[in-house]
Amino acid sequence: MPGAAHHRALLSDRHARHHPAICEPSALRKARLGRNWTLEEVVEEIDLRSPGGHSGVTPSMLSGWELGRHTTSIGHRKTLCDIYGQPPELLFAYQDAGLGTAGSSPKLLATFADLRGAMLATVSGARDCLIVTGSRSRDPEYLGAIETALAERPGLAHYRVLFGPPHHRVLRDHLMRLLELRDPEDRSLGFKTLHLGIVEDTVTVPERFFCASEHMATVPIPSLTSAEAFDSGMALGGTAAWRLLDHGRQAYAASRRVESRELLAALDVIRDRSGGR
Repeated sequence: MPGAAHHRALLSDRHARHHPAICEPSALRKARLGRNWTLEEVVEEIDLRSPGGHSGVTPSMLSGWELGRHTTSIGHRKTLCDIYGQPPELLFAYQDAGLGTAGSSPKLLATFADLRGAMLATVSGARDCLIVTGSRSRDPEYLGAIETALAERPGLAHYRVLFGPPHHRVLRDHLMRLLELRDPEDRSLGFKTLHLGIVEDTVTVPERFFCASEHMATVPIPSLTSAEAFDSGMALGGTAAWRLLDHGRQAYAASRRVESRELLAALDVIRDRSGGR
C-alpha cells in the first residue's frame, strides 16, 4: 500500500511536468547555504519570529520552497526576507517564473455550459489532489461528480475550504456525504485524504472561488451577461493550477476544521436562515 512518501513523490513528478527544472540552486537555497545553515536551523529562525514561537513550517516544507515544488505564502516570504536581509523579488523570482508565459494563458468561459463543463473536467481529471473553495456551490451534477471521484479514487486527496457557512443546504448535504465516503482521521494510505475547513472571518478574508486539480483549474468570475447569473469563468492550465493547489492548502491550514457530522450539522445554512430556498 503506497504511503505518504509515495504520494509526495507522485505529486513532485506531476509538478515537474508543469514547471521548468531549476538547474542550479534557487536564490532561497543560496541564501541559506551562504549562511551555512541547515534546513532545521532556518525553521528555528522562522519559529522565533512567529506568534507563540511556532510557525508550522517544517524542514521538508522549506526544502519544497527552495526546490520550487511549492509556493511560499506572503507571510512566510516576509519572514524569510527579514531573516536573509534580501528583497522578495530576488529570493522568490524563481517561484513566480512562468506564470505569464503563453503556455499558461487562461481561457475565457463565457457561457454556463462552458463554465460547468470546465468544472466537471477539472474534477474528472483529478488523480492526486482536488481542491475546491467557496460556500455557494449548489449544482447537484457538479457536487455529485466530486463524490464519484472520491468513491472511485481512494488515493485522491480532497480539500473543501468554506468561506463562511454554506449558502445552500445541498452543499452541507454534500459535505455530509463526503464524510460517509471518507474518514478524515483515516491514514491507511499513509496520508490524509479528506480535508474540510471553514474560514469564518470573511470580513478581513474575502471569499474566493476555484476548483483545481494537478492538471487544470476553473475559476468563476463575475458574470459577463447579468448581475444575477453564474455563467462566466476562466480555465487555467497546469502551471497556474499548481499554484492554486498551494493556495488552497494554505487556506485550509488557516481554517477551522469541520471534519465531523456534528460540526457540519452545527453550520447554519444561509438561505435557510434568510428564508430563501
